[in-house]
Amino acid sequence: MSLPVAAVVGLLEAAEQDTDVTPLLDGLDAADAERITSGIRRLRATSDRLRRRGQELAALFSSARELAELRDVDELLARLVERAHDLVGTDVTYLSEFDVGSRELRVRTTLGTVAPSFPGLRVPPGMGLASQVVESRRPCWTARYDAMTQAPHDDRIDETVAAEGLVSLLGVPLLAGDEVIGVLFAANRVEHAFSPEEISLLSAFADHAAVVLQTARLLARANAAAEETRRAYGELARHVEAMERASEVHGDLTALVLQGGDATEVAGALGRALRCRVTLLDTGHLDGGVRAAVEQSRRSGRCVPAGEGTFAVAVVAGPTLLGALLLEQGAVEFGPVEFRTAERAAQITALLSLKQDALAEAEQRVRGDLLADLLSADADRRAGAAARARARGIQLAALRSLVVVAVPADLRRQAARALRGTGELIGEHAEHVVVLTVGADPAAAARAVHTAVARSLAAPVLAVGAVAADDLREPVEQAAACVRVLPALGLSDAAVTTDEYLPYTALFGPGEERVAAFVRRVLGPVLDWDAEHAGTLLPTLAAYLDNRMSPVATGRALHVHKNTVLQRLERAGELLGEGWQEPDRLFRLTVAVRLARLAERP
Repeated sequence: MSLPVAAVVGLLEAAEQDTDVTPLLDGLDAADAERITSGIRRLRATSDRLRRRGQELAALFSSARELAELRDVDELLARLVERAHDLVGTDVTYLSEFDVGSRELRVRTTLGTVAPSFPGLRVPPGMGLASQVVESRRPCWTARYDAMTQAPHDDRIDETVAAEGLVSLLGVPLLAGDEVIGVLFAANRVEHAFSPEEISLLSAFADHAAVVLQTARLLARANAAAEETRRAYGELARHVEAMERASEVHGDLTALVLQGGDATEVAGALGRALRCRVTLLDTGHLDGGVRAAVEQSRRSGRCVPAGEGTFAVAVVAGPTLLGALLLEQGAVEFGPVEFRTAERAAQITALLSLKQDALAEAEQRVRGDLLADLLSADADRRAGAAARARARGIQLAALRSLVVVAVPADLRRQAARALRGTGELIGEHAEHVVVLTVGADPAAAARAVHTAVARSLAAPVLAVGAVAADDLREPVEQAAACVRVLPALGLSDAAVTTDEYLPYTALFGPGEERVAAFVRRVLGPVLDWDAEHAGTLLPTLAAYLDNRMSPVATGRALHVHKNTVLQRLERAGELLGEGWQEPDRLFRLTVAVRLARLAERP
């Protein structure tokens, strides 16, 4: 058989264009025509297969390039499944991620699924088609999953596959070197025998996908490591900065200790170093949440939160709470170094407070001794005290008021400590505490002293002020006498002056018993009557004396009739005896009535 060249060219063109070749075979016997027709069919099939394979490879490489541009792992997994689904053309495509530690497979990303139980499905080690792919590291498939015998079944997996309606499955491994990082599945809801081309195509795609996925994972780990490095570097930089601040404040605090600084300066240095507001609190200004925080800090020795961006650290010397530092966070975020710096500042504050207290105690003892010499009966001691006062810069002539304070013996030292700053000279003398001040008003000095001591002791305090003199012994004795008399008048917690009660001290001098005896001697029968009856005679006598002995005025003051007043006065006269209104007896009666009324005050 021979064909012209033109006929051969026509047959090749017809094969390429998929046209009928029968007209070109005219003149040939049937056997030769069938041979040529069969060859043309094989040529067309091969050409179609190669063309399709080329298109698939082009799509595969295009997908690989697109996937290589992705960096987010979750987005990459979703795109992997989407591309595989488009290339293979199955009903369902999904990717299971392999956990090397537990050797479980977990469905991570799906496309085409409808059953809610399918995403997130976990495949135990050694079970199902997926485990067979992992163990063999090669593609595995089945045309009917329910009839599969090459791998063990798991009831939960079978239920999920049945719920999704999957019949045929093809799984290919995602390999990174010798490591299996997952399995890519293509599945249909009908029975299907996967062709070598489908298996090869999905495997080739899985190889590309595994490389890209492993690269993305490594990049994510590198980014995480870089971020951790940046975070660690930032933390290191912050720590170095905090240590520099701590070193700075440590230097400032050391200088304050050496230079004799005080607690206020410590708070200022701490605030400058930590760029925050620092308040120095004494024990009398601890309220609410701050008090609770200070108590916690006192027990733990640490800086603790006090609410609303504030922190408190107790200033403690042994078991004694001296106060607290309250920090309001500002530009610097507080961390362990800042808290430790605040705790050290509190220790320095306690040290300086103890030092200042020791100096104050020493100065107080010196001034107390000086006051004792000024009040001594020895003229030489008084003269020497004046010279020592001048040497300490104290001008005795400028001390214009004095206050004598009555407190229990075991509280006198605490009272003297509470009076620091209220006077120039403070000390104990003859069972009392004596204060000398430059103020010209004894009443104001007595009130200031009373307030300071009462706040410190939380107990009744009796303070008597007097005008100072060149010889301090006389006004001090007058104030002390007043202190001894006032309790008999019902006064045990007050701030008064000697002038207010001079008549009583002049009459009775020291001694509460003498006052009580005098009142009893003059008014005894009246007091007894009032105790047994309505108790109206003493008030009537007091009103009668206060209203110039006028029965009418007395009745108005007591809101009773004049005749009632006269009847009560008649009864009082019977009890007091004849002549009770004579001048001498009336004077003593007036004093006794006033004393008795004062004693009735609560």
